Amino acid sequence: MQLARVIGTVVATIKSPGLDGVKLLVIQPLDRQLKPVGGQLVAADAVHMAGPGELVYFVAAREAAQAMPDPFVPVDHAIVGIVDAISTLSGSEP
Repeated sequence: MQLARVIGTVVATIKSPGLDGVKLLVIQPLDRQLKPVGGQLVAADAVHMAGPGELVYFVAAREAAQAMPDPFVPVDHAIVGIVDAISTLSGSEP
């Protein structure tokens, strides 16, 4: 799993049949210090609650498809959780 910030939404006029009703969101992957790393990605919203500006965690590859209601849909990235809070252990970096 990796952290990301939702930075936008995708409007698709045609989707694969297993993706009907699933939101597609643009995410920016983040490092441990919450700084952008790599390029932006499109991820399916498996939690059905994520929105722009939220800190989320996502999975990629086969795990992304497994997170969807229909596990055989063609997705490369899926949002699997929304981060409520971040805390660090004493003596370590985030």
